[in-house]
Amino acid sequence: MASVRQFQVTFDCADPERVARFWCAVLGYEPPSPPAGFGTWDAYWQSCPEEERGAWFACADPTGVGPRLYFQRVPEGKVVKNRLHLDVRVGTGLVGEERLAALEAECARLLALGAVRVRLLTADGSNESCLVMQDVEGNEFCLD
Repeated sequence: MASVRQFQVTFDCADPERVARFWCAVLGYEPPSPPAGFGTWDAYWQSCPEEERGAWFACADPTGVGPRLYFQRVPEGKVVKNRLHLDVRVGTGLVGEERLAALEAECARLLALGAVRVRLLTADGSNESCLVMQDVEGNEFCLD
């Protein structure tokens, strides 16, 4: 039986390019080049039927280590808490005040990108502190 070596994380959203570009800025990912024969994504989308314009967008880790992220437009909005979320690992190996400082610094950077701070979960003896946030369309993620 073959084992899976790569996977992609897919987001349902209203504005795929906006959400993708937010995650590019968060993770240092890059969007792909426009399809062959097109100088820009706008030129490509203009060549598509109107109902398909902006229907998806993607981005990838330029180092090839992280998973590809794919964003697809869906008609319904987000209603309830995510059943799956990303942990953005900014405090790995840090504890106490040093960890909190790293989380707060990254939180400030992401707020400027359009993220929303939801709540700080403080260390409880079993788990270190983390910050719950939302992306530009309300999808929860954690600064861990």
